[in-house]
Amino acid sequence: MTKFEVPQELEKKVLQTIELAKNTGKVRKGTNEVTKTIERGNTKLVVIAEDVQPPEIVMHLPILCEEKKIPYLYVSSKEELGRSTGVNVPTASACIVEAGEGKSNLSQIVKKIEEIKKG
Repeated sequence: MTKFEVPQELEKKVLQTIELAKNTGKVRKGTNEVTKTIERGNTKLVVIAEDVQPPEIVMHLPILCEEKKIPYLYVSSKEELGRSTGVNVPTASACIVEAGEGKSNLSQIVKKIEEIKKG
């Protein structure tokens, strides 16, 4: 499992893209939903909150993503992640199923994640 540093501006872009996708595409939120979506191979991007306690709740997500070749990244706050998905509660993880108007943002994000992982 690779945990990598996500630059602040990339994190902002990810949260904005989730909001766009929520409004114009399709987003899944919550670890159970996200896990099912990854297993079905139906997701374009998985976002995991870093401040989840206990971390075991989301520990399996990066492994699943690696297996299915699905891009993923961490954001610092589950509150922010929840807000961007349109719920008023913290969310441990979320994923973009259909990007809608966030499509070009999404491809930029995925490219950036690949660059960061390569180092």
